[in-house]
Amino acid sequence: MSVYITDLACFLPNDPVSNEEMERLLGMVNNLPSRTRRIVLRNNGIKTRHYAIDPATGEATHSNAQLAAEAVRRLHPYPGFTLVDLECLCCGTSIPDQIMPGHALMVQGELAGTPLEAVSTAGVCLSGITALKYAWMAVACGEHRNAVATGSELASSSMSARQMGRVAAAKAEALHENPTLSFDQDFLRWMLSDGAGAAYLTADPPATDQLALRIDWIEIVSFAHMMETCMYAGAQKMADGRLQGWRQIERSKALETGVFNIKQDVRLLNDQIIRITVDEALPGIMRKHALKPEQIDWFLPHYSSNYFRLPLKQGLQRVGMEIPEGRWFTNLTSKGNTGSASFYIILEELFKSGQLQKGEKLLCFVPESGRFSTGYLHLTVC
Repeated sequence: MSVYITDLACFLPNDPVSNEEMERLLGMVNNLPSRTRRIVLRNNGIKTRHYAIDPATGEATHSNAQLAAEAVRRLHPYPGFTLVDLECLCCGTSIPDQIMPGHALMVQGELAGTPLEAVSTAGVCLSGITALKYAWMAVACGEHRNAVATGSELASSSMSARQMGRVAAAKAEALHENPTLSFDQDFLRWMLSDGAGAAYLTADPPATDQLALRIDWIEIVSFAHMMETCMYAGAQKMADGRLQGWRQIERSKALETGVFNIKQDVRLLNDQIIRITVDEALPGIMRKHALKPEQIDWFLPHYSSNYFRLPLKQGLQRVGMEIPEGRWFTNLTSKGNTGSASFYIILEELFKSGQLQKGEKLLCFVPESGRFSTGYLHLTVC
């Protein structure tokens, strides 16, 4: 059974925040200006982003669940649509507002619509894609007539000065010579931001005058069987590459050492992210679906920083899937890196831009450094 995305919506909290305004909202660590902000921002290429922070008080304006709910409320797939019409809600996020219950249940609670199947997906950037895949399969197999999938992030709650430690002078100086350090925990606060996106899926073919995207396939592949953890929170990484979870660490020590902060193994990230998610993952998908670059009209990549744009292009060249950059579409510079929400926010902007033509093919790419997974999606404009 064919399944269509007939509407997309996103919610970006509050006004856009420029590079110069970031530290005022996030706060200065130890009341000292950042040594590294300008270098990180020069490398990642982000000009504006959004935070769920009240600029007057510094307090949060939204929870993660509220961000996702706001995106869902902005869906209008057909005249007269209401939240009571929803049958399945699938919500992905990297860090929910609480350990339990599930994120989707909290989003459903914010919506206060109707009884429905609520599914929470965990992970990092791919959690938004696994939510979409569950929604797609639920409609395709006839379990539900419609489904909504979301991705949302409240990164600012983890990136504020009160959550972060001071960056050592030597480490800050090393950033000049080694830009990959931008992805370490001390610098991620200048890269991650807040937002949510939602997609409405249905088996009903779109009206002749209605733009829609048919989901042709969604491929998700993980290499955790052979790769150690790269991006994580709520744990500390041991010398042998294993993670020690927060429940195995004394509470006072866990707080003192920033166990709950988001961290990345920058060596692993730089060495492996393109090799695994493109060189290793893509050739098998190309064979399975007889995929060729000349078939693709739009390429929608999610990358965390402009630093990875050239390596991604080179990786695509190596596997025979080079897509001219004129066919790439991303909004990293204006919307920021919103993790699991990024795919939805990119696709929503293109969907509503007036640029899509019926029959065009879209290839979407969502890598995840957590333990090296990747998602590829193929969509057709209807």
